[in-house]
Amino acid sequence: MFTALVALLSGFILLIGGAEFLVRGAVALAEKLHIPSLIIGLTIVALGTSLPELLVSVKAALQNNAGISVGNVIGSNIANIFLVLGLSAVIYPISGEKKAFYRDFTILSIITLIFIAFCLQKTLYFYNGIILLTMLIAFMYFNYLQAKKNPQQEEFSALSKKSWLYVILITFAGLFAITYGAEFLVKGAVSLAKIFGISEAVIGATVIAVGTSMPELATSCVAAYRRQNDIALGNVIGSNIWNILCIMGVTSAITDVPIATQFLRFDLWMMLLATASLFPIMAYNYYISRKEGSVLVAFYVLYIYGQYLIVSGLWNI
Repeated sequence: MFTALVALLSGFILLIGGAEFLVRGAVALAEKLHIPSLIIGLTIVALGTSLPELLVSVKAALQNNAGISVGNVIGSNIANIFLVLGLSAVIYPISGEKKAFYRDFTILSIITLIFIAFCLQKTLYFYNGIILLTMLIAFMYFNYLQAKKNPQQEEFSALSKKSWLYVILITFAGLFAITYGAEFLVKGAVSLAKIFGISEAVIGATVIAVGTSMPELATSCVAAYRRQNDIALGNVIGSNIWNILCIMGVTSAITDVPIATQFLRFDLWMMLLATASLFPIMAYNYYISRKEGSVLVAFYVLYIYGQYLIVSGLWNI
């Protein structure tokens, strides 16, 4: 058990730290090559922040641990709204711009419903992955058109002022760290599941999901603390869209991904509830108060309690 916990913790540390190094290094390389900041923000930064979830999901699926793979995405999307957005609102109330919220919420809702429909097949196939990846390209192109209307030049990484050798070393160090981090994380999670007799679905939807959502949690909470509350909301919605389109798109395009019964009967619908809950809260005055944030966090506690009932055998689904 100690070895499994060490592997799990080491995996989290390597994933989060490695992703940070890889994103900073890749962005610095792009800036050295004079790639526009708009393209950097829509591609390198967006993909880089999803790399921990992506590598964990792909590796788990290839090792026939699909419960971890799918649970990682579903659990992360639930945690992002109930936990990340809820805690951010508790720190400082979150407001959103009406037009941007309706646009992003509509996109997330459509993508979530399509993903659930795919999961109801009980297996995600190659063609499902291709459809999701095609939607990802369309989503990125849509964002590109939106961003072109309001161009903002910014420097993403101070590393761009460093030497080529230094930047390349940082980039490869990050790639090395997340590769082995994903390996340790999956092995540790599978070992813990076997030790405690817990399904991989539960491990993936809770421990792995929360661990790989830590960057979003940190980013959103800091943004809320600094009163940059529109960043907190956009960060969560954008992350959830990428989780489905990129992570499950790539994973299912590489290998068929079976969907556990627990996901079909419980977790998928909790993800849909979490997504839908944004509408009544934001549509009233485009504002998430501390009280509403507390309600979101309470829903996440109930979700974890549901997982406990499943694990303990008190709720047979």
